[in-house]
Amino acid sequence: MIRQPVRSSTIASIGYDSDSQTLEIEFLNGSVYLYFDVPSSVHAGLMNASSHGKYFHQHIRNRYRFDHIQ
Repeated sequence: MIRQPVRSSTIASIGYDSDSQTLEIEFLNGSVYLYFDVPSSVHAGLMNASSHGKYFHQHIRNRYRFDHIQ
């Protein structure tokens, strides 16, 4: 999955696979997480948010099944 770099104090890059509805987030500390069954509207909201970190904490964290892959 190709991730796009973002300007954020916590997130380095974000990727999304619309076929599997999988969101991939790389944090500035180097950790990479996959979030499963994330609707495209949530991905769009994250990408368009004025604060990616705040959007992540309000709409994604602790709401979707995830896997820490790196």
